[in-house]
Amino acid sequence: MSRSACSRCVRPATHCLCPLIPALASRTRVVVLQHPAEARHPLNTARLAALGLSSARVLVGERFEPAQWQVPGHAPHLLFPGPEARSLAPGGRSASDLPLLLVVPDGTWRHARSLLHRNPEVAGLPRLALPTGTGARYRVRHAREEGALSTLEAIVHALNALEAPACYDALLRPFDALVEGQIAGMGAEVYERHHVRRQGTR
Repeated sequence: MSRSACSRCVRPATHCLCPLIPALASRTRVVVLQHPAEARHPLNTARLAALGLSSARVLVGERFEPAQWQVPGHAPHLLFPGPEARSLAPGGRSASDLPLLLVVPDGTWRHARSLLHRNPEVAGLPRLALPTGTGARYRVRHAREEGALSTLEAIVHALNALEAPACYDALLRPFDALVEGQIAGMGAEVYERHHVRRQGTR
C-alpha cells in the first residue's frame, strides 16, 4: 500500500472517503461472503459496508465453514433471490424471534452462484429477497439481471426494512462519492455513451 493511501478506506489520501463513512450499528448482523475476484474490484462496496457498520464483517474466499459465518444468538438468513425467498418488509423477524444474521454473497451473479454451490450450508439457509422495483444507484456497472444492486445497496435496503424506523442510507454516502468520481473521470460523453444509453446498469 502506498504511504499516501488512507489505511482505513484504502484510497489515495487526496481522495480519502473517511469523512463520508458513518459509524452505525444494528441489531441485525451482516456477514458478507466475498468472492476473491470481487475483493480486487476498485469500488468494493462490501468493504464500505464493513467500514460504516459495526455489526458487519467481510470474509473473502470460495469455501467457508459454518463456524466462520455463524453468529451465536442470531438466526441466519441468506440475502439472495430465489423461488422460495421471502420478500423483506419493514419489521421482518425470524421465526424464532431471534435477531437476524444476514449472509450476503458478494461478486458477479456467476461468482455468487458459485459461492452458493461450494457452500451448501449457506445455500440451504432460509432466503430473503428485496422487494421488486428497488432502485439501483450503481450507474457505472452493468448486470444482465433487471434490478440488480451493488452489495452495499442491497444491505442498506435490507437493513432499512429490518431495522425500521431506523435508516441506513448514510452508508451510501461514500458509495455515491465513488460513483461520481468514476463518472467525472471518464467524462460526460463516455458516460452518456456507455452507461446512460445502455440498458441494465447497476
